[in-house]
Amino acid sequence: MNYILFDGPYRNNLLPFTYTRPVADLRVGILTIRQKWESYVEYTTTTITEDYLSEKYPMVEMEENIMINASFLPNLEVAELVKNLKHNQALFKGEDVIAFFAKEGEEHSDFSDFEAIEFEGEILKIEHTWDIFAKNGAAILEDFNLITKDRESEPIPATVNTLNPEHIFIEKGATVNFATLNASTGPIYIGRNSEVMEGSIVRGPFALCHDATLKMASKIYGPTTVGPHSKVGGEVNNSVLFGYSNKGHDGFLGNSVLGEWCNLGADTNNSNLKNNYAEVRLWDYETEGFARTGLQFCGLMMGDHSKCGINTMFNTGTVVGVSANIFGSGFPRNFVPSFSWGGSKGFVTYKTAKAFEVAEVVMQRRQIELTTIDKAILEHVFEETQKYRKS
Repeated sequence: MNYILFDGPYRNNLLPFTYTRPVADLRVGILTIRQKWESYVEYTTTTITEDYLSEKYPMVEMEENIMINASFLPNLEVAELVKNLKHNQALFKGEDVIAFFAKEGEEHSDFSDFEAIEFEGEILKIEHTWDIFAKNGAAILEDFNLITKDRESEPIPATVNTLNPEHIFIEKGATVNFATLNASTGPIYIGRNSEVMEGSIVRGPFALCHDATLKMASKIYGPTTVGPHSKVGGEVNNSVLFGYSNKGHDGFLGNSVLGEWCNLGADTNNSNLKNNYAEVRLWDYETEGFARTGLQFCGLMMGDHSKCGINTMFNTGTVVGVSANIFGSGFPRNFVPSFSWGGSKGFVTYKTAKAFEVAEVVMQRRQIELTTIDKAILEHVFEETQKYRKS
């Protein structure tokens, strides 16, 4: 059977992160959504996404296909139902389709002629950017159980203080010394070739993905995920870094999501609670206005390749687009469009030629190339987001 992940109806709610990737490649918990589905169905997936992303994330269609809504995070129960779908069957959760069986060339705008199967169990769904951090604890637990099943952790070094050590899993090649790991509030996963430096204090649920680093004396409150090849220092609470992003110094990051190739300058801080304790509103690309989140705690949403200078201060509920560069004193506004350059005193357009120069240098440090396909995606984002910039 061939499995194809499609973006589903919530893609625009998940901007700016879905400007540069399909919904399937969002990281929630330890794994990306794609990695979760591939683990459960034991098959490589392909993608139906926006045309400008399709060269990097192609779709492979075969005679028989199961189409999966990537907004849903799989579990064992739903995965078994998905794998057993037959022609003209569709699996639903309420009004949303989870998955359906399609033969080659079939396109479906409705499912009136399908046998509808209702999924009665619990399942996580990512509808909004803030779901990525708000549902991260449940996602870490699900991934932890999936990854560690029938496996033994590497030994916990004698220098490490632990609570609930049976819920701590250390992969081969990881380094942990003179740290405190408290798994009484949720599991702690330390990925392969990652490092927890001396003096770090971690309260689960927490995931440190492969080749990532916690800097010395880091203070981490779960549920938090530090994605592959990321570096984190200072204080972090209930946040997700997708990968290749750095918050390497002191400063606070809370109830936030950072895409890939982001960098927060030393002593950058974000507010995650309004001083009147009111509900946080967040920029909504779909309505082009500020939407109610229903949350009292909500921090920073930062798209890929965006960066800020030292001592940057972000207001509660700030959205930063793709490839923005923020610096200077004062609070920048709480919506910073993609390819913006500046700060509280105003922004100008960050030209793609200059942005590509920076991205190439940053990625070369990790032996990764900024390809012509990557540049074409970013050029598209630049054009699509032009309406938000004043210059």
